[in-house]
Amino acid sequence: MSDKAFGFKITIVGDSAVGKTSLIKRYTTNTFEKDYISTLGMQFSRYKETLSGIMVELFLWDLAGQESFNTLRDRFYKGSSGAIIVFSLAPEEIETYRHIDKWLSNIKEACGNIPIVLFGNKADLVDQDALATSPNYETSDVHVKKFAQDHNISEYFRTSALTGQGVIEAFQTLVRKLYHRATL
Repeated sequence: MSDKAFGFKITIVGDSAVGKTSLIKRYTTNTFEKDYISTLGMQFSRYKETLSGIMVELFLWDLAGQESFNTLRDRFYKGSSGAIIVFSLAPEEIETYRHIDKWLSNIKEACGNIPIVLFGNKADLVDQDALATSPNYETSDVHVKKFAQDHNISEYFRTSALTGQGVIEAFQTLVRKLYHRATL
């Protein structure tokens, strides 16, 4: 194993109740808590893992999605190496998808051109086949991947903090991008 370690600040944003905190818990502890407690302001997590023999330390900044915290967010974005924007795939929470532009604009304004990954969370609450193939769903893979491509977002993943679907792969994809960028 290499003796060189890398540290990356990753900011996780999205509307309130899309599952940001639950995704972080699933990734870092492989657990899910059914009781929902809204993040107030910001939560910070530190996580270490080894990817391809390299020690990587992640500083995960979970920012509250409520409008009342808008004025605080800019200072929390500063110094981010990468970002994750989370929205809900649940049909009754479609507004969270429609707000991605706002989150993306805020991140780019504060951080410039950093790697950004998009998580469509709560995949366990929707018909997976319909998401993959139906052009009628606003959050179908076709629509979301086009949005990601049009806005220079690195990757899009369907995730479920409840079941763990796609969570590890999604986080590790961003970490690999950050590592690659740091070693160029």
